[in-house]
Amino acid sequence: MIQTRNRSNRRLAAVPALLVVVLISLLAVPSVAQEGERPTPLVSDYEIHTLRDLSDAFIHISETVRPTVVTVSTERIVTRRMVNPFGDHPFFERFFGPQPDQPEQREFRQRGLGSGVIVSADGLVLTNNHVVANADSIFIRTYDERRYTATIVGRDEKTDVAVLRIDADDLTPIAIGDSETLKVGEIVMAIGSPMSENLAYTVTQGIVSATGRSNVGLADYEDFIQTDAAINPGNSGGPLVNLDGELVGINTAIASRTGGFMGIGFAVPVNMAMNIMTSLVEEGRVVRGWLGVVIQDVNEQLASAMGLDEITGVLVGDVTPDSPSDKAGVEAGDVITELNGREVESVQDLRNSIAATRPGTDVTLTVIRDDQTQNIAVTLGELPGDGAVAAATGSLEELLGFSYSTLTNALAERYGIDETYRGVVVTSIDPVSAAYRAGVREGDLIHAAERIRVETEEEFNDALSGKDNGDNVLLHINRGGQSFFVAFAL
Repeated sequence: MIQTRNRSNRRLAAVPALLVVVLISLLAVPSVAQEGERPTPLVSDYEIHTLRDLSDAFIHISETVRPTVVTVSTERIVTRRMVNPFGDHPFFERFFGPQPDQPEQREFRQRGLGSGVIVSADGLVLTNNHVVANADSIFIRTYDERRYTATIVGRDEKTDVAVLRIDADDLTPIAIGDSETLKVGEIVMAIGSPMSENLAYTVTQGIVSATGRSNVGLADYEDFIQTDAAINPGNSGGPLVNLDGELVGINTAIASRTGGFMGIGFAVPVNMAMNIMTSLVEEGRVVRGWLGVVIQDVNEQLASAMGLDEITGVLVGDVTPDSPSDKAGVEAGDVITELNGREVESVQDLRNSIAATRPGTDVTLTVIRDDQTQNIAVTLGELPGDGAVAAATGSLEELLGFSYSTLTNALAERYGIDETYRGVVVTSIDPVSAAYRAGVREGDLIHAAERIRVETEEEFNDALSGKDNGDNVLLHINRGGQSFFVAFAL
């Protein structure tokens, strides 16, 4: 027993030295500053000899990044009907008088909390779309206790990214990193306001558990960084930073059975978030590239049936007529294995890469067709009906309480809609909206608005142009092959 304990003690005594050696190798990675970036002292500039040095390095990162983090508070006025639980019972009328025929309308103030990160000295702030969606008022509190009213520059539901602006010109912006270089096992830190404003600027530390996470069900375009750095409600929109204090992700959500932290958090990669921000600021909308193909992952059965040597790439199931792919010669049955020389790993991988590429860009697809490999040059188009997804406050979507898009083959496949149908599909809906209470649901196909036939998002917008708060709306909806009318007040 004593010998065993002594051997254990010797092994334990060696652990700190081994840990320091390992951490030195992890921390001594130089980074390249991009032109025009604010110079930031790097952890790799410091020599790590002891665990105290490591602790000091984490302190330095926290002190560097904290001034760039903000708390985002939102307010929303919600009107609810207050129904008398006793109805018109004679007993209560005797003592309290006649009761009103109509339920009383009362307004309630609904508050929300999230985080954000300053990305420009003149007041641009990155956060999550779900933090500010449907908010009537948005307020930002900085690290030095200044409070600002924020406006929405634009927001993109499909990536859960939003850009805010505050009227300030002496802010400290965060240094921007490169999420493409992140490695599984890399140490990262998350900063935000979990649970309440009283816990603002909380710092947690962990590692990158995985990259490229998709099919999580949080957004349409998913390429999440997974981390075990503690993320809780209120952390949404805050920064995930690397050991150089650079922004590598926007903390977005957790996977939890209880609503609390369980070691699985997700962050939008900074490269994706910055692309969305640039599009919103410069274009006023989100512009995405478009191939015009319906694709599916290649599994073992498909690979065997098609005579493929390995399970690789994505299979083209259909090509949209007159789309960029159709014009370039892509055919149903092609297996796309590479995009511009880079291996295509999945449907989500190719979809995200194309969406992040500007329309008009020439790309090269490597495809397998009839056991032969060939390259096809495609000039990307613009994803139809996508521009209205990111919009400033006061849009028709906010009045209606739901988002919508022209029906495409991809949306038809997603919601199980007959591809021969034409119309506008509901892509998300606020569960407390009047439209939801009237029976509108995500995946519904709108054939007509105000008795006007609509086949595109633009036609739908035109049919409802001029509508304002309090106006009635009549929609003709198809769900599961059955058509019906829905009416509600904005």
